[in-house]
Amino acid sequence: MTAPPVSSPIEIATDIGQVPPMMNKTDAPDMAAQGVPVPQPDGAHEVVVAAFYKFVALPDFETLQSGLQKHCEAASLFGTILLAGEGINGTICGSHAGVQALMGWFAADPRFADIAPKFSFAPDMAFHRMKVRLKREIVTMGQADIDPVGNVGTYVSPEAWNALIDRDDTLLIDTRNDYEVAIGSFENAIDPKTASFRDFPAWVDNYLESLPDTERPKNIAMFCTGGIRCEKATAYLVGKGYENVFHLQGGILKYLENVPEQDSKWQGDCFVFDQRVSVRHGLAPGDYDMCHACRMPLTAADKQNTAYEHGVACPHCIDRHSDNDRARFRERQKQIRLARLRGQKHIGGRDSTND
Repeated sequence: MTAPPVSSPIEIATDIGQVPPMMNKTDAPDMAAQGVPVPQPDGAHEVVVAAFYKFVALPDFETLQSGLQKHCEAASLFGTILLAGEGINGTICGSHAGVQALMGWFAADPRFADIAPKFSFAPDMAFHRMKVRLKREIVTMGQADIDPVGNVGTYVSPEAWNALIDRDDTLLIDTRNDYEVAIGSFENAIDPKTASFRDFPAWVDNYLESLPDTERPKNIAMFCTGGIRCEKATAYLVGKGYENVFHLQGGILKYLENVPEQDSKWQGDCFVFDQRVSVRHGLAPGDYDMCHACRMPLTAADKQNTAYEHGVACPHCIDRHSDNDRARFRERQKQIRLARLRGQKHIGGRDSTND
């Protein structure tokens, strides 16, 4: 297929990213009171999962922690929310009413009123406890000089993404970690093979910066799970002088939600940082399990490996932990099982329901 002309790469992002219609006046009071409307779950998946982030100056982020923690606990929500001077980032789960209560908390603060959560559903709670944490960064890159608010790449809607990545002059980069990429990615995406997002700037400096001028791409398209890492990744490239830098708006999750499977360029599952482990098209839960010793995603074949012991070891980490570590993990699994028998939740239980 012939690629579109190189002269107007920006049009790919801006032509199709349509602004949604204005709300009816009758909708406004309810929106102000309740925040972003939470979709109703279906009968088979009654738990609502909400992922959200926003880069915004929060000089008072430390004082927000206690009130937000209490609000989430009162709404019977579970998950993790990170607060830092640069903004908020979190994934939580709970009942429809509970998640809607959090949307109302956001709406009451002008700094969070326009936050754009991504919703999905699960049959069971995706987390076992609720924690609001204070951090230096809401996603750790370790680059103090970048500006993820005013100096980022161009957003491309999920509906326009295929047209961009199909171009011969586009370099497609997966900004996620190696264990995430291992279970799914977009066709022809480059895997930087990073173990941590902190490693990404070094990959840029060692790989992209070393390309001769004749091999430098006209367009750079980047993607991650929900979009937050690309805010910083594109800001880093823009700050280094790269032009025509794009990122997938809403991340992989929004793409899997919006783009029909028959039109999709996505291959495999998308790793998520909760008890679901992975999701597929339509954000349906995937088939992967998780090793609760190393947090790596596991296939059915991995669990048949002789190195696998539920909650204790897997083929990925059998050589990374000591006998003492494995003894601790076995004791943790024992306490999780005992807590289940008592109908309680183990405070350290990152475990799935499979036993």
